[in-house]
Parts: sequence; structure tokens; C-alpha cells
Amino acid sequence: MNPRRRTLLLAACAAPAVALWGCKDDAAAVKAVEIDPATTCDFDGMLLADYAGPKAQVFYKDAAAPVFFCDTVEMFSALLKPEQVRGVRAVLVQDMAKADWEQPRGHWFDARSGFYVAGSKRHGSMGPTFASFAAEGDAHKFAAEFGGKVYKFAEVKPEMADLGGGSSHDKHM
Repeated sequence: MNPRRRTLLLAACAAPAVALWGCKDDAAAVKAVEIDPATTCDFDGMLLADYAGPKAQVFYKDAAAPVFFCDTVEMFSALLKPEQVRGVRAVLVQDMAKADWEQPRGHWFDARSGFYVAGSKRHGSMGPTFASFAAEGDAHKFAAEFGGKVYKFAEVKPEMADLGGGSSHDKHM
């Protein structure tokens, strides 16, 4: 392969990771915005308050307000797409060791420092989800009870954030 082409391909592949990670100082300065009855998912317009499971909010560098996701799978899908080029200041998810699964409110933390259980029996708004935890021990405890495997944020790959079939799990449609 041509060395110039290889360099361009590597740069193109690295761009989403650079945009996603941003600056840790930016994340520390961000305050979570609480979900209210009118908060909608940026991905599909669903009302977050109507659905169980962990939620996410992403603060992009080019916007003052966060965009919300009604499910952590949607968050990972949006952030890990190769075409994701928006700079990210912060990504927050809910600590499901503290938040009520059926009506999750509050308990936001920096998603990049969290632990995620994929493949559990518990579902989010779009069906199978990544249960989010601030502490690794809580993630392992959840996995022991509900099944699944524990991953760090950086271990979640784009192909794991599959949105296919999510609507088949939506009981509100």
C-alpha cells in the first residue's frame, strides 16, 4: 500500500477517537442535565421518561446543551460510528447500582470511566442494552445476577452497539 494512502487511512480511523476523547478537563466542568418528562432522545425522538434502563447524555464541543440518548446502546452507536467527527466535551451515563432501573433519574457519571454489562437479561428502551456502572464491583455483581459480560468503555466496539431489532422490543410502538 502506498505510504501516503496508509497515513491518510490511519488519520481517518483515528479522527473519531480523537473527537470522542476530547479533554478530561472539559468533562470535569460539565454538569449533568436532569431528565424531565419532555426530554427526548436525539437518536429517535422517544421520551426518555417513558422507558426503563440506563440513559446517556453527550455534550458536544459545538453545542451548549447536551443531546440525550434513551439507551446506552444508542450512545455507543452514535459515538463509535466511523463518521463521528464532532468534538465531544463529555459523555455522562447513569450508575445503575444507584438509579432505579424502571425509572432511572440522576446518578450521572463520566461514561469513559465506567464499566458496562452487555448481554444481560435486563433490557433498556431499545431491548438489549449496556448496563452502566461507576464501580467495577457493581458491574460484576449485576452480571452475576442478570448475566452478561463486563467491559470498560474503551473495550466496547462499534459492532457491539447493534441497533438492529430494537423496535421489536419496544412495547410502546
